[in-house]
Amino acid sequence: MKKEAAHKGLVKRPSDDLKICGRCHGDIAKRYEKSLHYTTAGQRNGVKGRFSAEEFEAFNEKVFETSCRSCHASCGDCHVKGPPVGGITIGLVAGHRFVKKDEGKTCAFCHGGRVYPEFTGEYGGSADVHYQKGMMCMDCHKKVEFHGDGNAYPDKQAVKDRPTCRQCHTPGGEKTPIAQTAHARHDGKVSCYGCHATGEYRNCSGCHAGQGATAKPGFLLGRNPRNPKELTTLRLVPAVRDMLAPLGIAMTHFDALPNYWNTPAHTIRKRTDRTRSCETCHVEGKYFLTRGKLVEGGASVNRDLIATPKPIQP
Repeated sequence: MKKEAAHKGLVKRPSDDLKICGRCHGDIAKRYEKSLHYTTAGQRNGVKGRFSAEEFEAFNEKVFETSCRSCHASCGDCHVKGPPVGGITIGLVAGHRFVKKDEGKTCAFCHGGRVYPEFTGEYGGSADVHYQKGMMCMDCHKKVEFHGDGNAYPDKQAVKDRPTCRQCHTPGGEKTPIAQTAHARHDGKVSCYGCHATGEYRNCSGCHAGQGATAKPGFLLGRNPRNPKELTTLRLVPAVRDMLAPLGIAMTHFDALPNYWNTPAHTIRKRTDRTRSCETCHVEGKYFLTRGKLVEGGASVNRDLIATPKPIQP
């Protein structure tokens, strides 16, 4: 029998209907229908602030539902067959068998543009120390993050019990007085990534529409747009003022949101340029976002993320 005949009437993504998986996994399916992996609400709400009410309605119809929603993941996308990303798919994860987890295929395929290759060192830098010690995604990110806890969250920032460095690295448990002092002085002022992320990570300029985005390696330190009191690693994300103009969407409030967002860079090492010497930040000002580094044509609020390191106190 030919393939076409054998697959006639085949439902390509049966788990898009959660009721099918819910016949046996009712509790999980009920929670998952509200999870961010399924709803993709975080992506939608992440750009909402740039639009007027009318523009946001047009964005939902012309852009989000036809493009951004492709990042929606059904049960089968993680447990059977990789989802299509940019028209490309890894196919069946393990033949026609269901798999419990396979981070190197499922997580990596959707998050392989940035996080996974940075974590494994495939983007050009050193691999994350956790990866080198044999850890994988679900050693930190537990299944409740993927399946959801039954609550509908607007974005990942609102999710309860997200993994943090301090869950394993308890403050006060440092092995040396120098480390204890450094952590105490920077507590609440600098994120863990600000000191312990090493190597360049992917930063994108341009836009998703039209000509597409251009990815370049970089390392940036600046104010956390979600917590201005904190210095952290920033990632440039692709958004330009006229990216949706061909669709008649002007983004009236483009300047309301920055082009740089705090990023938990998955390139962690114990020793970095910043942990080896205080002068890296406080004298040289190395890696810091400056006016000269700001993306051309970016939002005016980007300037608010520029931080000037304080001189070392005698």
